[in-house]
Amino acid sequence: MRTNLIPALDLIDSKIVRLRKGDYKQKITYDELDPIEKLKEYEDMGAKWIHLVDLDGAKDPKKRQIKLINELIKQSNVNLQVGGGVRNKDDIKALFDVGVKRVAIGSLAITSPKLCTELLEYFTGDKICIALDVVPSNDDFFIAINAWQEQSEQRLFESIEFYLKYGLKHILCTDISRDGTLQGMNIKLYENIAKNFPNINTQASGGLNSLSDLKKLSGICSGVIAGKALLDGIFNVKEGLECLQSV
Repeated sequence: MRTNLIPALDLIDSKIVRLRKGDYKQKITYDELDPIEKLKEYEDMGAKWIHLVDLDGAKDPKKRQIKLINELIKQSNVNLQVGGGVRNKDDIKALFDVGVKRVAIGSLAITSPKLCTELLEYFTGDKICIALDVVPSNDDFFIAINAWQEQSEQRLFESIEFYLKYGLKHILCTDISRDGTLQGMNIKLYENIAKNFPNINTQASGGLNSLSDLKKLSGICSGVIAGKALLDGIFNVKEGLECLQSV
């Protein structure tokens, strides 16, 4: 499996931000960075996909930053995967209408599985990514919902197994205990997913802090999400891609 580097941009009120462990109270705002210019920079360095998280939309779907998303797409040729506050078919259609290539569904996969299966079948597994954000607990992983503010009783592997029956192809799995911390990725988690579900395209997210993490995940995941590591200059997109290509 070829592993790609996928830069991430988290947005609140049209500004690039990072949350620590998904906590809105632990927000870092990068006021000096322009979302459009940063996206262009990532694209110029070789990124083919960008993962965009609309944190306004995640808290309140009525506040989705659709105008900014539309402008980001107009100003670039990169493929955009967008998540945050997707609640129904119209939400997904609105994103596809402005040029989004893939939509990430998060909490809906746990709170409304019937609707989520309908959306997965309607739009197909190529266009939908199920975002399964997990909290480690006693050698198991439970899924967090509602913008990471609440832990459900649903186990990670049970959810993957369930949605496979409805055409699931892509998941984005974040260990939120590591997200935004730069403490290193949960390599064991992604090795276990690859072992149990070899046909799933897994995007790994949470804690990326070095090129060493990329080397360890090469061939295990379809993609590695890079947010804070890129914003803080630990490495750049070009260096990350070269690292993955050299393994």
